[in-house]
Amino acid sequence: MNRNNLTLLIAVAFFSALITFLLVRAFAPGQMAATNSTGESQYAEGEAERGPHGGRLLEDGTFAVELVIAESGIPPEFHIYAYDSGEPLDADQFSATVELGRLGETRESFSFVPEGEYLRGIGPVREPHSFDVYVGANYAGTSRKWDYESYEGRTEIPDRIAVDSGIRTESAEAQQIVETVELTGTVQANPALVSEVRARFPGIVTEVLRDTGDFVNSGETLGFVETNESLRSVPIDAPISGLLVNRNIQVGQVTGDEPLFVIANLSEVWVQLDVFGRDLGAIRAGQNVVISSLDGSNFGGTIDWVSPLVAHGSQSVRARIPLPNPDGALRAGQFVRGRVTVAETEVPLAVRRSALQTFRDFDVVYAKVGDVYEVRMLGLGRQDENFIEVLDGLSPGEIYVTGNSYLVKADIEKSGASHDH
Repeated sequence: MNRNNLTLLIAVAFFSALITFLLVRAFAPGQMAATNSTGESQYAEGEAERGPHGGRLLEDGTFAVELVIAESGIPPEFHIYAYDSGEPLDADQFSATVELGRLGETRESFSFVPEGEYLRGIGPVREPHSFDVYVGANYAGTSRKWDYESYEGRTEIPDRIAVDSGIRTESAEAQQIVETVELTGTVQANPALVSEVRARFPGIVTEVLRDTGDFVNSGETLGFVETNESLRSVPIDAPISGLLVNRNIQVGQVTGDEPLFVIANLSEVWVQLDVFGRDLGAIRAGQNVVISSLDGSNFGGTIDWVSPLVAHGSQSVRARIPLPNPDGALRAGQFVRGRVTVAETEVPLAVRRSALQTFRDFDVVYAKVGDVYEVRMLGLGRQDENFIEVLDGLSPGEIYVTGNSYLVKADIEKSGASHDH
């Protein structure tokens, strides 16, 4: 064998030994680490040490446990794996307990049952996964204990800075939720207050006294007609008080069946709201409505009738709201919006809608305990303009951020408090 071949063999043997040494080290008790698809470590220097299943690795001599929160396709739950000298142990060879110390709460305990190669925690690990963790394990007649911090969505802001920044808080309490439906429609004259004025006898118009836009009183003379039969001049009188909205008469005109004037009393009008299929089940007579015109004016009223018929040329049903209109602010034909109150419910717990932020895939608020702020993932229910019902994730009386909550969110994102176990 020549010198070059010998050198090559020595190099191959050296690198083979080095690779074997590194692989052994990678899964030795003090060095078990989760790796990604390229074989690179998933944690940097200073991060928590990870086990083969990606969980927190806790060691005591040759014995180690790996605490995992499994949440892929299932509600989050604890799984615990154990190792002796780097070798996996069966779940019936050891026992374990876990306690969680959450912000502002008493400790929460978990017991475990064997399931194949790991112990499975009984009960879900609720969000947020932010707590002080206390782990106990018993193996081969010896007990071990560990504790560590695992925080997410948490930051600390001194009260002085919070006040100066405009961060405001209040207590989460029961609230009245007023559920509404938004509809659109138009203002119409009340047909009972509209009069079409005709001549009592056919003839020729000899005089016209009033014009479109004039306000007339009941009994006031609007013009004169010379009758064909008697050739007498007969007055045309206003049957109601109101606004002359149409004039269809000229001197010398021969009267017929067409109305000569139209008078509308607009001191009371109707709002006709269009109700489409998705809202039909919620709308009924007797419900309160706030009518908003395009100029921002609001008028309160009540639905007095919902038509049983579909409106001509539309797939909507009309809901009618009579409204007083003494100053003429509502004009026949104008478009309006109606906010109909369909339900009023006292809910046990609600938060202000302005307090809501997003964290990961959750709707959240930020709870405050002392100087510490922490995310609270919420299950939400009914809502109105100001409040939204909380079904889970927050407790009555808990203090939460209502003003400038985005500043707390920004501080948490800056601190890098992540979803880490």
